[in-house]
Amino acid sequence: MSQNNKGSGEKVTTSQGYPLPNPFETQRIGNHGPLLLQDFNLIDSLAHFDRERIPERVVHAKGSGAYGFFEVTDDISDVCGSGFLDTIGKKTKALVRFSTVGGEQGSADAARDPRGFAIKLYTEEGNLDWVYNNTPVFFIRDPIKFPHFIHTQKRNPQTHLKDPNMFWDYLVQNQEAIHQFMILFSDRGTPATYRHMNGYSGHTYKWSNAKGEWRYIQVHLISDQGIKTLNNEEAGSLSGSNPDHAQEDLFNSIEKGDSPSWTAYIQSMTEEEAQNLPFSVFDLTKVWPHDQFPLRRFGKLVLNENPENYFAEIEQAAFSPSHTVPYQEASADPVLQSRLFSYPDTHRHRLGTNYAQIPVNCPYAKTFNPILRDGAMTINGNYGSKPNYYSGTVPTPVEYTPQPKVNYQSNQEYWQGTAQPFHWKVEGDIDYVQARDLYNKVLSKTPGQQENLAHNISVHVCGAKPEIQDEVFKLFNKISKKLSEDIQKEVFKLSPRSNYQQTTSSNASGKCPYGHSKL
Repeated sequence: MSQNNKGSGEKVTTSQGYPLPNPFETQRIGNHGPLLLQDFNLIDSLAHFDRERIPERVVHAKGSGAYGFFEVTDDISDVCGSGFLDTIGKKTKALVRFSTVGGEQGSADAARDPRGFAIKLYTEEGNLDWVYNNTPVFFIRDPIKFPHFIHTQKRNPQTHLKDPNMFWDYLVQNQEAIHQFMILFSDRGTPATYRHMNGYSGHTYKWSNAKGEWRYIQVHLISDQGIKTLNNEEAGSLSGSNPDHAQEDLFNSIEKGDSPSWTAYIQSMTEEEAQNLPFSVFDLTKVWPHDQFPLRRFGKLVLNENPENYFAEIEQAAFSPSHTVPYQEASADPVLQSRLFSYPDTHRHRLGTNYAQIPVNCPYAKTFNPILRDGAMTINGNYGSKPNYYSGTVPTPVEYTPQPKVNYQSNQEYWQGTAQPFHWKVEGDIDYVQARDLYNKVLSKTPGQQENLAHNISVHVCGAKPEIQDEVFKLFNKISKKLSEDIQKEVFKLSPRSNYQQTTSSNASGKCPYGHSKL
């Protein structure tokens, strides 16, 4: 064996098992001749290297993750009959991936952006994915708007630069997003670490008990570490000095045994209560009032194990709200309904049709579906010689114990009627009430937070065209006259205009500090 391969502990081979005395040797003609196509190890190494990157996620490209467990702390069998919740103290292995939403893989962890909070629970009834965010609301409630919105957060198709004109032009034309924008531009939009933020289902789900009784549900995961945020300048500085600070913090904290945890709660609502709300229970831009629908504790999520290989276990992790278990299902929330398709579709594109066979995505529960056969990277034995259709006469390749038949959808809603075009328009004051409450009742409790909100908006919107700025001022005036005036004053200092009403003027001051975040 060559000096280069001594003491490695493992014999180096080609991908086909051929032993390599020196893995750095190549074949060529004579002493100085060209390389040979017959050199399989060289060609295989280069060809594999050329293909070792898979497409990054269109959203949530930059992320971090770890393993842990979910433990049941309180009995909620009256609400949900899922097996992993049936016993207090029961633990279920979990994988969690945190992420920013709009940035590329190399973007900064401190970017002003919502954070993904995706959880995979390996239950005895199959994999359950809770694909959540760190904010309780979102920018849209019409699913068709999602590609449009995300494009405004990406790069200008001509300049290939982040474009505040696109960003703010979208908001003023789609004002149902104001609640999420208020959260995003408060200091909550730049969490200090992944450990110091909450997770929320955002969407309304439907959970049933063993009797077939169902309720609308929202899930909250409250950080046991408390909430910590960065102000705009701290986030900008950290983005330059350590763009991977949240990844570093998560890995190091778990490595030294400081396991982060979150306490899990539900809010529940009957169908009758939903009908009496001043807004739709399926509206993703609204929160449920806690005084009317109090939090009820049911578990704890703990992260205590770092992955051995980031690419295999985190980059290839595939989450979807359509990955569910008995007694937990999607509601008629339109955005949630669209995600049920979109998430597995992107996994099939990124990872391949057999993404569920990748070890990190493979259920711990036994599976059998004779229709799901073949395709690239089929590695589970393809069910051997068993027929590729459902057969009542040929034994299945796995043991299967039928569960008691419970019609847990027997009392669900009934829908009827023809296909109808639908667009959720902004009408009346209801779409501004919760954003106004956030400013007046929540941010006001912490000194400086209302001022930080105005500042954070100003340093971003100052890079937009004057006519878009004017529409932004009008929009925030619907929330608070003071907020609008504070934004205007700072914008005019950062990018003065000769005449406030002259919307055709250009921002030529060059003093706007816009730039650190992905927005």
